[in-house]
Amino acid sequence: MPDSQETPDITAVRDYLKSLQATVCATLEVLDGERKFIEDSWARDEGGGGIARVLTNGGLFEQAGVNFSHVTGASLPPSATQSRPELKGRAFEAMGVSLVLHPDNPYVPTTHANVRFFTTTSDEGPPVWWFGGGFDLTPYYPFEEDCIHWHQCAKSACDPFGDNLYNELKDWCDRYFFLKHRDEARGVGGLFFDDHNQPDFQTAFDLMQSVGNHFLMAYVPIAEKRRELPFGEREKSFQRYRRGRYVEFNLVYDRGTLFGLQSGGRTESILMSLPPSVEWRYNWQPEPGTPESLLYTDFLPPRDWLAP
Repeated sequence: MPDSQETPDITAVRDYLKSLQATVCATLEVLDGERKFIEDSWARDEGGGGIARVLTNGGLFEQAGVNFSHVTGASLPPSATQSRPELKGRAFEAMGVSLVLHPDNPYVPTTHANVRFFTTTSDEGPPVWWFGGGFDLTPYYPFEEDCIHWHQCAKSACDPFGDNLYNELKDWCDRYFFLKHRDEARGVGGLFFDDHNQPDFQTAFDLMQSVGNHFLMAYVPIAEKRRELPFGEREKSFQRYRRGRYVEFNLVYDRGTLFGLQSGGRTESILMSLPPSVEWRYNWQPEPGTPESLLYTDFLPPRDWLAP
């Protein structure tokens, strides 16, 4: 990531992120149909704070969390300097919106989205700033048309910024949301990017906004289409089992979770991403030919969802 000499418009980024949180929460309340988000503001001793909004036991969502955070600190934590060791020790300012939706119906996928901004300061030179974000889908009983729709929206978010950007961010997502210890993808992917500040501040900011704005377009139609499908204990048990993969990824690999914990963030907000009910089974394998086995054979292996 080449350094940018521009001074970023931090106020514009913060205003967009707070607006995005409000828009997403209002839309999800209508989609859920029964519950409202509770709001919990928090402050961080080292600097900054955030607003956590959580909806539980609703008509659609077993748990949904949409968090805004804006924090400052005297030194970047290790998770933020992993790919930029030269920034170690720099003061930082970080802000973002992160959401995770865990529906009750196993036919409605779990989903995650995040858009974020970092800037660092030092006496040795100008600020170094970058954007990151993306969204990804984690179904339990997938439908091919849903995956195609999801990736069509992901491509639409990227198209104004280059003909090949969707392919780059889709491949990055496939690599990132991958459980190496199981040699298995977390879901069917989407978009992921980080350390992005090219070609200039406004264009990079526009990309972050496009990704944030396309999330609801991608997810709401899928949730509406699948929410009334009947299910029983078999489907719920498989959903809980697969949610265990979500826990494993977030606690072992996820940079956002690690950054929050390492920077002294609010634990309740950081771990809001974890599902409310999970189960593990020793060395369990789905029976060949079952709906559960199709997730492993037909959907989790990375593929081109937009191929003719």
